Amino acid sequence: MKTINDKIDKKAIDELFVSIPTGTVVLRDDRTKERWSVGINSFELSKFPITQELYKSVTDQDPSSFKGDRLPVETVSWAEAVIFCNGLSEFLGRDKYYAIDVSAEKVTFNSKANGFRLPTEAEWQYACQAGRKDIRYGELKEIAWFKDNSSNQPQEVGQKKPNRWGLYDMLGNVWEWCSDSYDETVYGTYRVFRGGGWCDQERSVMATTRRRSHPFSFKIDDLGFRIATNS
Repeated sequence: MKTINDKIDKKAIDELFVSIPTGTVVLRDDRTKERWSVGINSFELSKFPITQELYKSVTDQDPSSFKGDRLPVETVSWAEAVIFCNGLSEFLGRDKYYAIDVSAEKVTFNSKANGFRLPTEAEWQYACQAGRKDIRYGELKEIAWFKDNSSNQPQEVGQKKPNRWGLYDMLGNVWEWCSDSYDETVYGTYRVFRGGGWCDQERSVMATTRRRSHPFSFKIDDLGFRIATNS
């Protein structure tokens, strides 16, 4: 990622995003056996998980366990991903999507903001499946880094085949934080993450797999994020 006068290159950021069309997606919860349909408004989603290079350009921090500019940033909490989104929005003069109080562990949203945000899990799954219903968008070894081919570490983004909408690494490499709570009545503030990671078995690396954890305290070396913005 090129920088100009210590600022983020706006053109490079613009080129990072893919336009996702309006549509509908069906989600499922394997624990409760529920299914539900969600309408999706058009939005923009980054082609790749956020890299260490871009994360450091915005935050001046490099938390990842495995180092490399083009590797996905990992070992970041949901809250740290949100702080990154606000930082990038501020760099580019956009409205911040989030208001965050770290000490109180409280986050509120401005859904009308033009700033950067995490995708909802419905948006994430819809984008991953590229408007279809398949659990994967190709042969797993051709589209994803997972336990069988990752050499036990994350790999540089964008090396595997993209889905038909031009999104890379939606499956495998690192799990990706989503905006939503998992189930507030059971898990409180726990947030969803999706997609599978470099150390997961094939059975876990699917567009429909859902995991969750604490938004402020949980971070691990196979969990990162990608970003979205309203159209």
